[in-house]
Amino acid sequence: MTSDQTKKPWGGRFTAPTDEFVEQFTQSVSFDKRLAHYDIAGSIAHAKMLAKTKIISKKECDEILTCLKQIEEEVASDQFKWSASLEDVHMNIESALVERIGETGKKLHTARSRNDQVATDMRLYLRDEVDDTTLKINAVMAALLKLAEKHHDSIMPGMTHMQAAQPVTFGHHLLAWAEMLLRDRSRLQDCRQRINVLPLGSAALAGTTFPIDRNYVAKLLGFDEVAQNSLDAVSDRDFIVEFLASASLVMMHLSRFSEEIVLWMSEGNRFIDLDDAWCTGSSIMPQKKNPDIPELIRGKTGRVYGDLIALLTLMKAQPLAYNRDNQEDKESLFDAVDTLKMCLTAFAGLIPSITVNNKSMLDAAERGYTTATDLADYLVLQGVPFRDAHAVVGKAVQYASKKSKTLSALSLSELQQFSELIKDDVFAVLKLEGSVLARNHVGGTSPTQVKIQIARVKKKI
Repeated sequence: MTSDQTKKPWGGRFTAPTDEFVEQFTQSVSFDKRLAHYDIAGSIAHAKMLAKTKIISKKECDEILTCLKQIEEEVASDQFKWSASLEDVHMNIESALVERIGETGKKLHTARSRNDQVATDMRLYLRDEVDDTTLKINAVMAALLKLAEKHHDSIMPGMTHMQAAQPVTFGHHLLAWAEMLLRDRSRLQDCRQRINVLPLGSAALAGTTFPIDRNYVAKLLGFDEVAQNSLDAVSDRDFIVEFLASASLVMMHLSRFSEEIVLWMSEGNRFIDLDDAWCTGSSIMPQKKNPDIPELIRGKTGRVYGDLIALLTLMKAQPLAYNRDNQEDKESLFDAVDTLKMCLTAFAGLIPSITVNNKSMLDAAERGYTTATDLADYLVLQGVPFRDAHAVVGKAVQYASKKSKTLSALSLSELQQFSELIKDDVFAVLKLEGSVLARNHVGGTSPTQVKIQIARVKKKI
């Protein structure tokens, strides 16, 4: 079966109608109709510019604008009829315009091409999504700060190699994730600058012979500048690649944090619990309470990575200028945007559901001999070279382990077996509280520093 070629805006060149399979294979309206609002916004600005430069009359412009706004209302209320035979969002809207206002509607496409039109739509769409994603990152950071403030002095084992290393405050640990999110937000804001460049006016690839005013269109649409090379403007997808790379980094951080939540909730740790509303159960094991949300976020991270690789692969062999391959950029972008925003929304809700088990964290820090470095530092202050102090403390830990004691539980006489320089003031050093309080400098884990850093991040969001 074949389609009616007379309905296609480009049908004048062709004598044979399009095969139905080809029509379905080449259509993009099933997914790019998401861009309808931005396509209409771009068309409205373009029509106003055409009237300003007297390429069309003011009356024609008003007629076009009235009809475009009616179409937008129908799209918003899901009343607009989409047709795969019209290929994409642009042709569907333009055809509806022509059907309703006739010859005047045909004038809208003067001095533009679908090539610069879709590039503009994508930038308008992604600009909004970056702004929305930034707000969602802020919401996650706000939830982190609230939890960090509550637990600014709660002690837990800081880990390296998944082994207890040194005591840190839980608030300090949470602020590490806030720092990552601050960088993520900064990358997105930086990316937004390169998104906010107007391609419209580049037409198919070489510009146009009409006396257009691109700066006027840029002002109407809120773009910072206009693209300076028409070939690059219609074929560039760097701004999408850059967003996907930034999105991948956000997802990497969310995935790492998700891994910690799963570990903290595990039977061997029990550092935290999640509200029942944020967990699921097992169909066969009635005792199970599973942290499925962070597990799913870990899994969804691979989707966003895949979206980035898909677009890089799509672009790697394209000559200038526009090629139909670029139709494939949208589904990867849409999937990444939806996945990222959904995961950020999940985190913003998940974090307030966390209940912290201070005793479990404190016990784990004690068991892990996490103040061993503090004891070495104590000996250094008595004049012992650090490497020698390191060896002394290693023997003390070995002894304590055999006795099934923590370092702070050893008696003074037991500790003095390893160095006569150890005095009774050592117990202030060996206590977990003393260890975290002593690290009172910028970037340190002391409760005082945690409060300072919370205030700093609050100002940023």
